[in-house]
Amino acid sequence: MATTTAAAATTSSPPISSLDRDNVFTPRAERKLLRTRGLTPIGSRRRRAAILSGSRIPFEQLPYQCFQEARKVLIQHRQEKVEDIEAERQKIARLKAASVEPQNEQRQQHRINSMERYLEQLKIYADINDPMVKRRFEDGKGDMDKPIYRYLADKKWRQYDRMIIMQRITQMNVVPDVLPAIDPTLNVDISFGPRDVQPGEFVDSRVSEVPAHLNIQPYNKGERYVSIAIVNPDVPNVEADGFDYRCHFLASNIKISPTQTSVSLANLTDDQVILPWLPAYTQKGLAYSRMSVFVLEQKDGQILDAKALSQRYEHDDFILRSFVDRHVLKPVGVNLFRSRFDEGTAGVMQRAGIPGGDVEFKRKKIEPLPYKKLPGSRYR
Repeated sequence: MATTTAAAATTSSPPISSLDRDNVFTPRAERKLLRTRGLTPIGSRRRRAAILSGSRIPFEQLPYQCFQEARKVLIQHRQEKVEDIEAERQKIARLKAASVEPQNEQRQQHRINSMERYLEQLKIYADINDPMVKRRFEDGKGDMDKPIYRYLADKKWRQYDRMIIMQRITQMNVVPDVLPAIDPTLNVDISFGPRDVQPGEFVDSRVSEVPAHLNIQPYNKGERYVSIAIVNPDVPNVEADGFDYRCHFLASNIKISPTQTSVSLANLTDDQVILPWLPAYTQKGLAYSRMSVFVLEQKDGQILDAKALSQRYEHDDFILRSFVDRHVLKPVGVNLFRSRFDEGTAGVMQRAGIPGGDVEFKRKKIEPLPYKKLPGSRYR
């Protein structure tokens, strides 16, 4: 009887080709979808079960009178905003076509920029209440070229992920140890191969031998050039009885946009890499190292000479504050992972040609003053 039941269960298991991320609702099917096709299900399990068992009526055509009446009001509101958008576009076009005196050009440009920002707000107001827009965003199908999806993504990021990042870099004193302050405006995710790294997570030294992959998500329209710096502020300095900085990676002239977010540090060109990748390692006896990842926006899209900068900067004693001030860069993104001594550290350092794999740091024992010793111990 058990054999028959098992055979029936095997027969009823859906084939791989029929697995759909929109309607798988059993844990087994979800694991099979992730294992075979590398896809994660969309939405909640209850929602996917309802889609599979219900009729395939389009969402916007659901036969509910209250829903349809509400959609009529929203459509009318959107039409009014579309008319306002068209009127604002005409105003901007007339202002750009108007000739002004040279001394008033800056004032005119400032007014145009202000009107364009208001135009972007009108585009958001036109779609903010559309249930189809919210549904596509929640399903992960939003087009980041459109202002409404950038607005919703930015709002979601600020409600949780940004707060986590700010907590980590404040709690672990990345700010002000590396930079005096930062106000992140874009999201930075770190991964090594298929593994995503959470902010502040420990990464094995052998995993960090391969350069990291970053997903940099801006929420403002347009393309921009950024520099990426990975700095370790916990390099021991025995002579000074303190700590120095080490740059594990530095690159510039990296183009990103709301739809161009993937940056593989291993695939950057020689015109972009200033200091090549060093694995994250911590020598024996040290607590851990904070590997801070900073994304720096280059002013007005300027291009830096990476080859010339590679002759000026070195991995050791790299001060990120000086680099930011010298090249007028703006910190716009940050993340963090940590490294500690493990069984693979010595081999990683040897393969990377880094000396000191056999060095162990120990704390200096400080003898107490005579009058603070226990009775009798001072005479031994």
